[in-house]
Amino acid sequence: MKTYRTLLFDVDDTLLDFGAAENTALRLLFEEQNIPFTDQIKADYKRINQRLWRAFEDGGISRDEVVNTRFSLLFKEYGLEADGALLEKKYRSFLEEGHQLMDGAYELIERLHEQYDLYIVTNGVSKTQYKRLRDSGLYPMFKDIFVSEDTGFQKPMKEYFDYVFERIPHFSIEQGLIIGDSLTADIKGGRLAGLDTCWVNPGEKANDTDIVPTYQIQKLDELQQILNLGRKPSAVRCLS
Repeated sequence: MKTYRTLLFDVDDTLLDFGAAENTALRLLFEEQNIPFTDQIKADYKRINQRLWRAFEDGGISRDEVVNTRFSLLFKEYGLEADGALLEKKYRSFLEEGHQLMDGAYELIERLHEQYDLYIVTNGVSKTQYKRLRDSGLYPMFKDIFVSEDTGFQKPMKEYFDYVFERIPHFSIEQGLIIGDSLTADIKGGRLAGLDTCWVNPGEKANDTDIVPTYQIQKLDELQQILNLGRKPSAVRCLS
């Protein structure tokens, strides 16, 4: 396998359990509004939120439009009026407290940071991502953090990756690898930028897109096999 020097890690549902943080934040938000947080409301929120973030990834809307309208759109479906920006602010304060690590994430990063140049590449809100990374203990092990809000671009845009590459000393695309859970943001973006890609797919979701990662893993520690760090063969798949 190739020799890599620079590893670019996504955050949400790659290193940090965003699903757990999101569920807790939503429950607390709706409790504060005296509204039962039902499975149906949760499903409707996720549908609206995913649609908006996909539009953001495609460059159709801004990040502010995503975060400041998702709750007003949700409440509208239930015949209620809501201040989307105000609800977002409350939700954000709860979300910032969520820093639960994905299985094996801390141990992996702790080992890798002494041998590789590690960077964070994430779409999201800068203040939230920085706080969660600090609280998780991962922050000191990364050389830099690139949040879409700060760059003016987002994954999978090539401009986002150009911004990142220009700020990594002595960066070589041939020695770079991006690791993430999103086919449409991490893997598509990495491919557009010329990087090798590693799709973290713990649930073994079917890939019904034309986006083909270089590697596919189920567990984070399987990345060590790709990097030739002495791990025994497992579920790693070399796909391209």
